[in-house]
Amino acid sequence: MKIFDVHIHFPRDWDNPDADREPLIDHLAEVCERIGIWKGCVLTGGRFGPSYERGIEILQKYPELFIPVAVIDPEEIRGADVRRLHDMGYRGLKIIGTARDYDDPDYFSAYAKAEELQMPILFHMGVIGGGLDYSRTHPRRDPRAAETYRRMMQMQGLFGPRNVSALRMSPLHLDTIASRFPRLRIIGAHLGNQGNYEYAASVARWRHHVYFDMSGGETIERHAVERRLIGVEIGIEKLLFGSDCPVDEIHEHVARFESIFEQLGLSDDDCERLWWRNGAEIYGLEEPAFAQE
Repeated sequence: MKIFDVHIHFPRDWDNPDADREPLIDHLAEVCERIGIWKGCVLTGGRFGPSYERGIEILQKYPELFIPVAVIDPEEIRGADVRRLHDMGYRGLKIIGTARDYDDPDYFSAYAKAEELQMPILFHMGVIGGGLDYSRTHPRRDPRAAETYRRMMQMQGLFGPRNVSALRMSPLHLDTIASRFPRLRIIGAHLGNQGNYEYAASVARWRHHVYFDMSGGETIERHAVERRLIGVEIGIEKLLFGSDCPVDEIHEHVARFESIFEQLGLSDDDCERLWWRNGAEIYGLEEPAFAQE
């Protein structure tokens, strides 16, 4: 089984945030190779990432395995900056937590250049996860949750509040972008995210180059099965595998999707598309397949 993982965050040691990231990438490469991930998009830069320069320097140790994807803020990164990132070696972009709607015209310069340079853009969708899932646990009854809560409060003290809104990160904004930039490869994360599944399905249904990754954890995975999001509401060719989890949990994520695909009775061809080919086609590693008369 070959896996294309479109959603891997640059690893970070939260207990020692200033530590060198290179050993963490070495560990990520070891994990990916053991699991069967042949290509992984590593999201680099942004609020918690290394600099673009340092990130690309580290990732270049594994050119056959990792695809560098730059985390950008389109308030600051415009078309010329996207060109610079491409020249550095970045082959995709990731956007999250913008100050305005994703389809604000001021962001179009970055999108236009990404379309020209054939750089897919991964957009976070919906509410940003907070590290502590209150639907599953609570600090009053779980010591690990209590420790996570204390750590998050400490981080808020270090970084301060964020100007973010789930309304600005709706799948419906992808419809605008796809219509304006029809050759731009667009990936919405988390199947659109909880509360947005129908919007995501509607956009994927009608826009040629809009796709959704299936990352987001066990709640979204359960919804994907219960609400028939895989292969029914959203076509198989419009879905991608993404882990979006700590490095040492990726194998669990893969195992859960193996079970989901078996439960859904997917064919070998469907599974191959979800694990590998859809992502490989988007990033130009495989030629798109079309039916013949």
